[in-house]
Amino acid sequence: MDYNATTPVAPEVMEAVSEAMREAWGNPSSSYTAGRGKPGEGQGDHQQCPGELGKDGGRKARGYHLYFRGHRGQQPGDPHRPEALPREPGAGPGRAWRQWPTGSGDHSAHRDVKRGARLRAPAAGAPEAAFVPVSARSGQAEADDVLAAVRPTTCLVSVMLANNETGVIMPVPQLSRRIQALNQKRAAAALPRILVHTDAAQMIGKGRVDVQELGVDYLTIVGHKFYAPRIGALYVRGPGTTTPLHPMLFGGGQERNFRPGTENTPMIAGLGKAAELVSRNWEAYEAHMQDVRDYLEARLEASFRKQRIHLNSKFTGSRRLCNTCNFSILGPGLQGRRVLSRCKTLLASVGAACHSEKGDRPSSILLSCGIPYDVAQNALRLSVGRDTTRADVDLVVQDLVQAVAQLDQD
Repeated sequence: MDYNATTPVAPEVMEAVSEAMREAWGNPSSSYTAGRGKPGEGQGDHQQCPGELGKDGGRKARGYHLYFRGHRGQQPGDPHRPEALPREPGAGPGRAWRQWPTGSGDHSAHRDVKRGARLRAPAAGAPEAAFVPVSARSGQAEADDVLAAVRPTTCLVSVMLANNETGVIMPVPQLSRRIQALNQKRAAAALPRILVHTDAAQMIGKGRVDVQELGVDYLTIVGHKFYAPRIGALYVRGPGTTTPLHPMLFGGGQERNFRPGTENTPMIAGLGKAAELVSRNWEAYEAHMQDVRDYLEARLEASFRKQRIHLNSKFTGSRRLCNTCNFSILGPGLQGRRVLSRCKTLLASVGAACHSEKGDRPSSILLSCGIPYDVAQNALRLSVGRDTTRADVDLVVQDLVQAVAQLDQD
């Protein structure tokens, strides 16, 4: 019950990877058949991901690096180069590029990158992050709050599409529309366009994702969240032309000079096949997982009484992922980690898997959503998958009941 952490590789994806290893084993930058493979393999599979992301296709879902600091490869006319950005009072030559609003409920992969950029090169004017509080009412990074954090020096807004712990879906389309309107005013004031990035890692395979509807400039996806290997991709709306994109590494010229290194053809093929499965079946996947998740919550409330269960992922007026249930069993000594330690069948998390070393400290994401400390400390995150059944739920709830009964007796 931890499919938000990772998923098994689908059999069809395994076959695609194996076939690519057999048939497209050559260097993909070469001109002969062993390198290029069959049509639809390797480079062609870059197009499977845009097919899942909506009509704005082409070869845009690639392993690019999103990089916003100045470097020697920038063109003089690039409005996002550091010297073209407005300066705050007293700012030195590198200090113009400094505003990066993000949701305080975002994954640490976002928050720590922004903190790390600031720590690595403070003298060079690394971007400063402005963390926008998540609304305790909705569990969302509200568009009004994000816009309130925008400054003349703002260059990027980054918000998760769906939170990995609560499953709350963020109002990214609304935010994008608001920023597009703001960009028109900024253009008149000779200010650079604000770019919008969203992390769709948790959303792909669990709901509809269309870059046109989202209105974003960048979108990141992660294969191992939707039954693909551990490979990711970055969608860019007009890479290097309408939307700035600069390499972090330099070398062999692969990927149109955006990212050097010989492409990992088998993993690309696997990601393409997984995206194809999602594109064909996402509605069926979503319906099944929501049915099982709703059954899980009903069984929890029936088994522990509603008064003893707090559903941390339910917020009035907010949509959430079809598969995610974050809840706390109320009572002393029932910290999530302790409950899991007494379970004989259930494998789950107290939050994000990458936070598993934090002991009994509650999730900062839950606290930012207004969940009381003692309730957040007892939190468990159960996330179901494509093959999870109601029978699995019955076993899990029975396991939780016996675990809590043991702890109540201690």
